[in-house]
Parts: sequence; C-alpha cells; structure tokens
Amino acid sequence: MTDESGTVRRSPVVRVAADVSSQRADRVCEVARDAADAVPVVRTGPTGVDAIEPLVLLTDGGRTVLFPDPAPSAVSDLVTAFESDGVPAASTDATVDHDPDATALPTPETGALSVGCRRVLGPCGWADPLEPADHALRSSERHAGTVADVGILGRGRGDAREDEPAADAWELARETDGDPVVVVNANEPDDRHRADRTLLAGAPIAVLDGVAAVAAYVGAEDAVIYLNERDEELERHLRRAVDAAADALSIVPEVVVGPDEYRAGAPTAALEVMEGADRIEPRRKPPTPAEYGLYGRPTVVHTPRTFAQVQRALRDPDSFDADAPDPGTRLVTVTGDVDAPATVELDSATELAAVREAVSMTGAFKMACVGGVFGGITADLDVVDSEPAIAAAGLGTDGVVELLNDDRCPVATAGERARFASLENSGRCVPGREGTKQLTELLRETYLGSFRSDEIRELGRVMSRSSNCRIGACAPRPVISAMNEFEPEFRVHADGRCPNGTCFENR
Repeated sequence: MTDESGTVRRSPVVRVAADVSSQRADRVCEVARDAADAVPVVRTGPTGVDAIEPLVLLTDGGRTVLFPDPAPSAVSDLVTAFESDGVPAASTDATVDHDPDATALPTPETGALSVGCRRVLGPCGWADPLEPADHALRSSERHAGTVADVGILGRGRGDAREDEPAADAWELARETDGDPVVVVNANEPDDRHRADRTLLAGAPIAVLDGVAAVAAYVGAEDAVIYLNERDEELERHLRRAVDAAADALSIVPEVVVGPDEYRAGAPTAALEVMEGADRIEPRRKPPTPAEYGLYGRPTVVHTPRTFAQVQRALRDPDSFDADAPDPGTRLVTVTGDVDAPATVELDSATELAAVREAVSMTGAFKMACVGGVFGGITADLDVVDSEPAIAAAGLGTDGVVELLNDDRCPVATAGERARFASLENSGRCVPGREGTKQLTELLRETYLGSFRSDEIRELGRVMSRSSNCRIGACAPRPVISAMNEFEPEFRVHADGRCPNGTCFENR
C-alpha cells in the first residue's frame, strides 16, 4: 500500500519503532510483514525510550494502541487480529485517541512516553525516517533568516555556539568573505549522550531540512554531516536519508566519519579531523569557525539538536517565545543507574526532576550528574530546564541527566571524571594539560589524608577561566559541585573512611 502523503497519514498501518541497529526490531518487522495481507508495516526510528522498544503501534483512524517490546512470536497474532478486527478495544498497554492526521507520536497519559513534550521528538517513532513527505519540509520556502529573531541557542558540546544565539554565527558567516559551509557535528562517542543519535535515527530528514534552511541563509552550497566511525549502522541510515531527501532539499550534505575519541567531538577539533590533521586538538579562538572554519571557509557548526530546533521554528514559529531566555525545548537523555536509558524533551518551564518518571532506577536515588561527563553533581533536580537556570545551579547544559544511586560515592565519582579529563584532553593548553593532572592528584591526596579544599577550588577557578579547550574549562565542574553538595564526605575520606563503604575496601 502506498500513499503520496506519507506514512503518517496512512490508516490502518502497523509501525515498529526502534533504533536502526536493533536486530530484534528487524525480526519483529519481518514477522509483521509476513502476517500482514493488506495493512502496511512501517519501520520507524526510535521513540527515545529504550525500555519499551521495539514498540509496535497499531493505528486505525484516530486511535493507536501501543505494544512495548512484544515477543516476535506474538506479533503475528497481533497483526492478523488487527487486519480482521481493527484496533483492539482492551487488553493493551496503552490506547491513545488522537487527531487522525497526527504528525507526532500520540502519547499515553502515563509511562515514559508521557514525560515532557514531543515537539522536536514528535516524528521519532511515528514518521518514516526515510520519507520526506512525513516531515513537513519548509526549507524550500523559508530560510533560517526568517526565524533568526526567535533566539535559538546552540545545543550540546559539539555546537560552536553552545548556549549562545545560533543566529549570531549565521550572520557572521554571511558577512565573512569566502564560500560558507555548514557542518552537522554528530560525533559523540560518549554513550551517555543519545539525543542527537535519536534525532538522526528517528527524524533525519527533519534535521536535513534545518541544515538546508541555514545553508540557504548563509549562502552555503556545501554541507557536511560528521559522525563517529564506530556507528556504522547510523552512517548507512543517514546516507539513505540523504539520498531519499535529495530531490526535496536545496542542499545535499556529504556524510563523513571521525575517530571514536571524546575530544574529536569538540567543534574546532572536528574541523581539524575533517581537514586531515595529525593531531586531534581544538583551535585557539578567535577567530571563530564562522570567520575561519573548514579549510579557512566561513563555517556554521551545529549539533543535530540545534538544526532540529531550527526546523521546528520554520514549521511552527509561534511555538517559540523569543522573549524567553532559552527559547524552544531541550532534549535530555536520562541514564546512569537505570534499567534502560530514555531521551525526553522538556520545555523551559519544566523541572529536571520530571525526567525521573521516564526510567526505573536500580537502587535509591542519591545524586545526579547533570550535563554529561563534565556536568555538575547535585542531589536537587528542582531546576527548570533552561540554560540560565541550569548554569546558575552550577550544572551542565549538555542534555544528560545521570541518576546515581546510593551505592555511589561522590568523591569517587568526581575523581573518575577528573582522571578522564587528564587522559582525554588534547594537551594543547596548559590548564587543560597540566590543570587536569593537578586536579586528579589533589583528589588522590584526599584519599591519602589531605583534603585541600581551597587549593582545589582555586585551581578550578583558574582552569575554567583560562583553558582554551572545553575539557580543561569544564573538568573542575563535577569536582567543585560534588564538594559543594557533599563536602562532609570528602572530609571523611581524608580520615580514611568512605560512608558508602566502597573506596577503601581493597586497602
């Protein structure tokens, strides 16, 4: 069965939602297609909630029923019954009534999918990721300049305008001599971060539409999608998406891969990798990439999350409040001591504490690290999900909330992240190269009986203000925030004891 208006308006239809690398979902699709006679079976991208995938959705008109992670052996019966009797009226995990022309995944009133909102995430799990008609493309009629006043901030550490107005880079690239280029920085080797991957797997054509809109505004005729070399399934998926959307978009990006190293995801380090540099290290600024980027050309570097916000603004500019300090929404991956991670979308009025409803923790909650490996450690998630509020709380904005249980030691957690920084920094600047080593040593001395709080804080202040690289600037944050929240535990460690009973067990 085909429909020129795309998958989202097909009815009845069977959807199988899961990540592109899910072999279990491939098997569920195979069984469903074997059982189906007239009803189409569509493989969509992930919903963002790992625990319920593969998710089978049976839609007829304005009603959808959801079957989380069914056994492949049960799928045949589900599809057969659906074709003969329509949508089951009972005995389902969730039944959702919705607009028959819904373009976003209808969500139940309870459960992980009910957490937050689904604006940017809307197509994920619902739309065919390789069908342009499912994604309401707007770049052919509107470029990014039409939404520049919305004030979208760059999202994620891979964005050259992280937490700053993205449109400033667009204007600078437009004004700078040379042929502009647009880069989608999606090389994120840290498994804590899943938001960009969820978008590229579930709604790649929507991201490409945002890319085309920015390219049209800055006058770029070239665009590049930069991925991690490890993620071969996503690379193949994106190449198919680019091919599928080629006729619908004004620009066709090239897909390239970079090394599976944390520092290779920094915006200017990504440019160095793409230019074939021997060393992976960030460039000194100024100039910014918008002035001197890939091969010296004016370059706009954003993450998929930022381009998705652009595309959302093109589709529905009224959903953005230009007067808000952080217009739009933010994607947050909830991970840590949980049964399975989940990526949810929060508006700037929703507190981070809401993400706890999207996952099941293993053990009692003790603390969270907000913002990735170099995020801030806190026991209080009553902070709204906007850049000013998160920054004021000493946390990180990089779209990750790690929920850590009461088996975790804050001293050990901070120490592990300091050591990671000492190993992963590029070595280009002194604060990044030497500061991370000193920070690690000061924490190690705490275990040896000397907790030098003032020295740690002063070192952190110097590093955050003088580092050229993000690793050097952000490495003190987990340490300082952990000390602010759990300083008595640091002092107890200096006495040779760990309240969690873990740190000295081998001594």
